[in-house]
Amino acid sequence: MIHSLSLSDVLADHARSRPQVTAVVDGAVRLTYPELDARVTRLAAALRARGVAKGDRVLWLGQNAHAVLELLLACSRLGAVFCPANWRQSADELRFVVDDLSPAAVAYEPSDVTQALRQEGWVQAGEEYESLVATGQEQEFPQVDDAEPVLALYTAAFDGRPNAALLSSAALVAHATSLLVVRQMEPVFTFLNNGPLFHVGTMMFCLATLQIGGTNVFTPAFDPEEVCRLIDAERVTQAFLFGGMIDAVAKANESGKYDLSSLRFVAHSAAWDGMITVDDSPWCRSKMGGYGQTEVGGMLTFLGLAEGGAGFAGRPSPLVQVRILAPDGTEVPAGETGEICARGKTLFSGYFARPDLNAEKSKNGWHHTGDLGRREPDGTITFIGPRLRMIKSGAENVYPAEVERVLKSHPAVADAAVIGVPDETWHQTVKAIVALKPAEKASEADLIDHVRTLLAAYKKPRHITFVDSIPKRGFTPDYDALDEAHGGGNYPGA
Repeated sequence: MIHSLSLSDVLADHARSRPQVTAVVDGAVRLTYPELDARVTRLAAALRARGVAKGDRVLWLGQNAHAVLELLLACSRLGAVFCPANWRQSADELRFVVDDLSPAAVAYEPSDVTQALRQEGWVQAGEEYESLVATGQEQEFPQVDDAEPVLALYTAAFDGRPNAALLSSAALVAHATSLLVVRQMEPVFTFLNNGPLFHVGTMMFCLATLQIGGTNVFTPAFDPEEVCRLIDAERVTQAFLFGGMIDAVAKANESGKYDLSSLRFVAHSAAWDGMITVDDSPWCRSKMGGYGQTEVGGMLTFLGLAEGGAGFAGRPSPLVQVRILAPDGTEVPAGETGEICARGKTLFSGYFARPDLNAEKSKNGWHHTGDLGRREPDGTITFIGPRLRMIKSGAENVYPAEVERVLKSHPAVADAAVIGVPDETWHQTVKAIVALKPAEKASEADLIDHVRTLLAAYKKPRHITFVDSIPKRGFTPDYDALDEAHGGGNYPGA
């Protein structure tokens, strides 16, 4: 395994080469890299003594804490798989995760939900968790292949049921390396984990900080005042902040009580820019843009690699390939819409216990993201939206997501969904179901003209039905319900 480099290996090397660097800050807990490495070894030994073996799953039910990073690294040392679940979910949703994942060990923070789910042998965060770590004995662990899955993150339930995407150490190290280059991270980089660690957006920065030998600061969840305090106290370089979160932090520091100048971040507003150091890295200059998903380890493309480009998703990460493919697997020409497909070092290993879905997602040697995109003439990528299904009108392919995106850009439209309805001449024609914003008005002709000005004529809806709301399945329109209610059918391949 001379070429293998697991997350456990990264930690072990930092323990040797950065003996005085603080690896973790979590409230009163402060750990150097050697101290973190020793705790991870003891935790791995304790989990092994409880029966956790290679390939087994370990589940965390709780908010952000240093235990999340420790459990992930301990699983890397064991060859097991760690999953931080979405603590915001209901008891029924988390029960699905527990049943689906069949974890060999569970650590949890007490709440009404976890108390309802708790089973014998689960370890409570705090004293029980610390006792578990203390019981572990210093010992050697065999080398683990970095191609083995180590992290499981549940994806959004777009089809009504979430799936656990499995990411290997090799994929996570590759993605972290790409990110730290685009972000221009340095060894003194300090990241505030205030976003949810069950989300790849926070986890990818946590692991990039580990990769560069920086400091990870943990706080349970986003609290503007506490974010200000920690940025000041720990001289934080980067935090998980977007849009309204930035406004909330700026408001919490209106008095100037906290020194936020260590934060090297994206420009946002005059008040915000005056508090921080506006960063000049490609990541921040491009407003932290790009296209990504859990299955690609975080970011597949970076806007920071294509400043001034036509496509607002940028160009691919240096360690992946991206193609825009037609349904038959052929690459579509620049300017045409197709599915964003990828392969490369940062991609996931498939979904846990979903063989049929894995076969579908990896057909022809490419990961099919399920999202639509377009390659612009300058080679950059534009993200359009979820693929979900296709309408065949004459010889032309029409993707509902593309038309929906344009419809929702109309100022009077609150939501929209597009279906195909049978047509004797064209096989299918496009029909839109639209919900208008309260007190707004728009006619069928208005919206059809709006689409016609932005898309090819064959993509415009022939008919529009106005409704109060669009039925959903998970996060996306319930197309089956819409077909039944509005005469949809004749889809290619059906």
